[in-house]
This record gives sequence, structure tokens and C-alpha cells, in this order.
Amino acid sequence: MAVPSLTSACGSLGCGGSSMSTVQQLGFHCASLDAFWVPRKWRNSRRAFRVACSSSSPNDPLLVRAARGDPVSRPPAWMMRQAGRYMAVYRKLAEKHPSFRERSETTDLIVEISLQPWEAFHPDGVIIFSDILTPLPAFGVPFDIEEVRGPVIGSPIRSEEALKSLHPIDLGKLHFVGDSLRILRQEVEGQAALLGFVGAPWTIATYVVEGGTTRTYTVIKSMCHTAPHVLRALLSHIAQAIAEYVIFQVESGAHCIQIFDSWGGQLPPDMWERWSKPYIQQIVDVVRKKCPGTPLVLYINGNGGLLERMRETGVDVIGLDWTVDMADGRKRLGSGVGVQGNVDPAYLFSPLPALTEEIQRVVKCAGPRGHILNLGHGVLVGTPEEAVAHFFDVARSLTYDSFLQDHAAEKATLVA
Repeated sequence: MAVPSLTSACGSLGCGGSSMSTVQQLGFHCASLDAFWVPRKWRNSRRAFRVACSSSSPNDPLLVRAARGDPVSRPPAWMMRQAGRYMAVYRKLAEKHPSFRERSETTDLIVEISLQPWEAFHPDGVIIFSDILTPLPAFGVPFDIEEVRGPVIGSPIRSEEALKSLHPIDLGKLHFVGDSLRILRQEVEGQAALLGFVGAPWTIATYVVEGGTTRTYTVIKSMCHTAPHVLRALLSHIAQAIAEYVIFQVESGAHCIQIFDSWGGQLPPDMWERWSKPYIQQIVDVVRKKCPGTPLVLYINGNGGLLERMRETGVDVIGLDWTVDMADGRKRLGSGVGVQGNVDPAYLFSPLPALTEEIQRVVKCAGPRGHILNLGHGVLVGTPEEAVAHFFDVARSLTYDSFLQDHAAEKATLVA
């Protein structure tokens, strides 16, 4: 179908372009692919490669170049929760493998699930199928996932004594993540960016302290006042572990890393400033020393009151949720940082012309530089697959050259 003019999409909205041990002390070294086990299913297609964390090139994937703020021909596009229950092929696989832990901790399954949306829609980014809680057992926090309750942590950490159960992250226990990333990098090399992701320390701590999911966050919020030294020690330990985990993902093949502070928006801005931001900065500082060329994206659900503070973390891209107007977000953040988002996931249930118009509006408001097209939240269960396909078809049809030409023509018409 014909794509409406970008210049009519945004109207007159005024759119426009703590201390921690050093990485050397942590002992990171890029390793040869042959040093790692690769599942039999994927061995025949293996091509040897070596990831250099600090490398950047004009030949990098479109999404990576956009995240760095380089000129690109169009906005790259991917979706949060890109692989999952909205896809029939995933539901069929989940029937055969009903355990989420099995699906997210078995290399063959991780690779297969991660590639399902790539094979169906060819997005510009392929994100590894995993979970923000996946690394917890590797640093001393075992958990289970129950059918009704979701993640359950049997021994929440709320005291100095409980802190003694923590230990430095054992990346060997996360070999399935590294193995999967290496395989995925080969599968999409030269065609798409490979994305890894982690949870922010505050968000991970909500599960570790509360013992699982919560709607109120009363236990961890009260700890900010009743046991602040315990909470700070916990957050610092998580930050160090997650920083190492980020570098592990990059050295295993991830082009870009997204940090999910999913529950950071549950904090008042001044509390987020004290209890989440410093620990995200801790991660960013360590990763920058080892992998300075790797773009970092920060997403918070409900981030309208936090945008300026999010920028101060030093990440490359700020993910906007759908409640933030893209034009307003761009104006508040300025041109020195990229943006990601932020189509309302509910638009994927709307008539396709309405979805097209919203994509056009978001892209117009984001401007022609430093924008990654995405949803403002994850894909919702029940989303029609044809709408997801349409989203990516529209994204591929856009070009900034035609946008600039239409904009110039519109200005000429107004002057005349």
C-alpha cells in the first residue's frame, strides 16, 4: 500500500533533530570461538569470527550506526518482546517445551526462538531470547518460575546476613547465553544487529528483595529507609555482576545492549536519582572502559518524569515508552542522545492504515538522526502477526531522503 507523506505525520509539533574495580582487574579477555562448545545442530554452518569489543565501522549494522548517531538512510526497527507468545510458531514450541527456564537456558531453543521473528519479519535487530533474571543463580540468587506466581525467590535478601549468600558472578554458569549469541551473530551477520540485554540493578533488586513479582514494592521501598546500607550493598553487587555480564554478552557477539529498568518508573524521580541511577552509571562506566564502541540503550517503563535524569547515566539511546510524546521527548533530551520507540503496542490491533500513520508520525517527530523505531513497550499477547509484519514493511519503506524532499517542498508551498 502507498505510504503517506512523512511531512503530514507530525504537524507543527516542533520536531528536530561510584567506584568500581577496573575491567582489567575483572580479568576480561576476548576469546576465540573455538574455545566454546557449539550445539551439534548449528555446527555445520559455523564460521570462525572474533569479536573486538571496541570496534566500530561504517559497515556496522544499520541499527548500530543509528544508535551511535551516524547518518543513516532510514530508521532501523525492532520490537521489544519480539519473540514470544503472539507468534504461532513460538506457541507450538512452548507446548513441546513448557518450562520457560528450559526455553531460555537451552542453547538450541534460545537460538531457534530468537530467530523466529527474524525469519518471519526480518527486523533490523535480533534480540536474544532470555530474561533479566537469567544471571541471578550465577551470583548467588537461585530462583524458580511458577505457573501462576511467576518468578519466585525462596530466600529474599533483606539483611546483612542474607548478603553473605552473594558471590562474584560465575560466567561459566551462563555458557548458554554466550553460545547462543555466537551462533546468532553468525546467522544474522551482515543483515541485522544482534542485541543483548540486562536488567538494571534496581529492577533486579525488586525481585531479590520482594521474593518475586509485586504490585506495591513496599518491602524494597521501605528498605531505602530502614536498611539503606543493606540495599546499597545489594545494588552495588548486582551492578558489578551485571557489568561483567554485559561485557560477556558483547564479547560473545552482541552488537548492542539494552538495559531494562522496568520498575524504575515505580520510584519517584528523586528516589530514582538515589537508588537506581548511580548503579546504572556504574555499569555504563565499566562497559565504556572495555567496550567503548558498543551502543547502550536504557529503557524504563513509565519514564516520562525521568528523561533528563536518564540522559545523565551516559547511555547512547533513551527508550521512550508510549506515554511520552516523541516530539516532546526529543525536545527534552536534546540532540546529544539517541531515542528509541515509541509506537503504542495497542496500535498493532488497529486497522493497518492507522498503524501506518502512527509509525509515520513517530518517525517524523524523532527526526532523521539517532532514532531506532520500536514500540513504547513489548509486543502484547494476542497481537496479530500480520500487524507486526506490516510494522516492519512500513519501516523498510521509509527513507530520510524522501522525508527531507517532502519537507522542503512543504516549506516552499507555505512561502508561496
